[in-house]
Amino acid sequence: MSEAAMPAAQHFHDLYRDHRGWLESWLRRRMSNGSDAADLSQDTFLRVLASSQRIAELQEPRAYLATVGKRLLANFYKRRSLEQAYLDALMLLPEECVPSPEQRWLLLEALQALDELLDGLPVAVRRAFLWSQLEGLGYAEIAERLQVSERTIKRYMAQAYEHCLLVEW
Repeated sequence: MSEAAMPAAQHFHDLYRDHRGWLESWLRRRMSNGSDAADLSQDTFLRVLASSQRIAELQEPRAYLATVGKRLLANFYKRRSLEQAYLDALMLLPEECVPSPEQRWLLLEALQALDELLDGLPVAVRRAFLWSQLEGLGYAEIAERLQVSERTIKRYMAQAYEHCLLVEW
């Protein structure tokens, strides 16, 4: 069978076989936990499988896998930081207000989804949007906190709303 006629599944299988060990080692050097590295390695290959990238056309498969892995690694640490901030906030609540483990899981998932939704927005725009939506602050209060004009806050909010409407899930 010619290279061009080889099915995509075989190309993926070959990529996985040839580079999984390398990728997992590469991730392990950047993480403190081998299990997390193994999970991220698998997630990387799942992303590659789900992508539109034609595996047979990869010139530098390790560079491509490292790029996908770096993105997943950044998301991993971002999520861990978000989870820790949430757990720190929970510790400040009176015991009767602390959510159940199921509620905590749902809240963490919602926080992660919100974080992903707002990813890519400038920090000031994110802050303005979150203060407005989560704390109920008015534009004047937000403008004072960010030390900008109310008109700028209106632009920020329009930018955030447009971003939320246009983001692909």
